[in-house]
Amino acid sequence: MKPDIIPAIDLRAGRVVRLAQGDYARQTIYPDDPVALAAGYAAAGARWLHVVDLDGAQAGGFANLPVIEALARSGLRVQAGGGVRKVADVHRLLDAGVERVVLGSVAIREPSRVASWLERHGGERFTIALDTRWEEDRWTLPSAGWTQAEARTLDELAPWYAAHGARHLLCTDIQRDGMLAGFNLALYRHLADIAPGLAVQASGGARSVEDIQAAGTAGAAGVILGRALLEGRFTLTEALVA
Repeated sequence: MKPDIIPAIDLRAGRVVRLAQGDYARQTIYPDDPVALAAGYAAAGARWLHVVDLDGAQAGGFANLPVIEALARSGLRVQAGGGVRKVADVHRLLDAGVERVVLGSVAIREPSRVASWLERHGGERFTIALDTRWEEDRWTLPSAGWTQAEARTLDELAPWYAAHGARHLLCTDIQRDGMLAGFNLALYRHLADIAPGLAVQASGGARSVEDIQAAGTAGAAGVILGRALLEGRFTLTEALVA
């Protein structure tokens, strides 16, 4: 299966950044203007853009909402999140032009509330983000920008969301994020087994077009590309024809 190619822009204080393994102290700032970067991705043939408000993910709120609004006018279909805590936050992003709201911490902490949003707005308007770390022989689900431990596990929540109306699941192996170590293919094969009804987006570690192809073979419906594109490991055009 050929996965959808989804370039990513992570925002902090309005700037394009990347974190290593989700560590806010290990930040790389890129000189690119986020709106110009998105326009370049659109010109190269991308259809979707993944946007993370890292300030919101860490502290709540939408510190980067004006930039997200501008990105939603870039010609790309935007899925965005970071800091979504309540239904009013969902409406703010939808009103800003976001097509899919990415739900991370709230999806881990309050699945019943999220299920009510899925029922109200439909599964196509959300991407459930269950970013995970292998600890103590299980896939744990850290929250709040990957800074807080939670009791629920990936194996518990992925099938639960599949049964409660979710359509899209984004899953990052945190230990590989921003490390250019390749996707954790075993993780995506595992998700295909436990939640076959979800369209899974692979994230964390892409370093080559071969990694994209391998993710598709492992069952991923989409791949998120961040650092590899920003640093020119390969071009978006190469990724799209891989």
